[in-house]
Amino acid sequence: MAAVLAYGRHAVVSHRSAAELWGLLPERSGPVVVSVPGISGRQKRRAVHIHRSRTLAPEMVTNRGTIPVTTCERTFADLRRAAQTSGCPAAVAPHELRRAIRQAEYMGLSVDSEPESDRTRSELEAMFLRLCRRHDLPTPEVNVAIGPLTIDFLWRDRRLVVETDGYRSHRGRQAFEDDRDRDLRLHALGLEVVRLSYKQVSEEPKRVATMLRAILFDGG
Repeated sequence: MAAVLAYGRHAVVSHRSAAELWGLLPERSGPVVVSVPGISGRQKRRAVHIHRSRTLAPEMVTNRGTIPVTTCERTFADLRRAAQTSGCPAAVAPHELRRAIRQAEYMGLSVDSEPESDRTRSELEAMFLRLCRRHDLPTPEVNVAIGPLTIDFLWRDRRLVVETDGYRSHRGRQAFEDDRDRDLRLHALGLEVVRLSYKQVSEEPKRVATMLRAILFDGG
């Protein structure tokens, strides 16, 4: 509770710490993991690992006793995504995740989450999928294998691909060249490629939705 209070009324216990609070994993020493909405906030504290999220919606938050915490579904989604980041204190090892799932099933708690069942692999992908739903766009296929490539989103009937490009994984000359190579390969297969940045998805959702709607319904 002290960790949550330190970051304001919208902060919640999340990730590994949420799994411990739900009784899914044994407590361990280390910083308490707390999530807050948005991408900025108060400065870091020694005993707290802060995670800033643009997809932490009110329906993903509940209380365990008097402590605000992510729901079980959101907790598992956070753990699975954090596991992809090496050395992240918010993550759990594969055997711990399996243990937490077994314990949740034994306790009758829900394990599956909307982001996980939607096959998203990052916060940006989950944000884009939510954008599609909020603006009544057709639901795309997610993380689809096309030959040696795995593309983020595909509307197969419209031959449209959307790639969501986070700055960290797409910066630098090599990443730029790799992205251009991917685009050429996809164009050769008759696919139209739209690349969207984190800023466009998070700050210009209406503009993005209008553009995609024109392509999907008006043919470009």
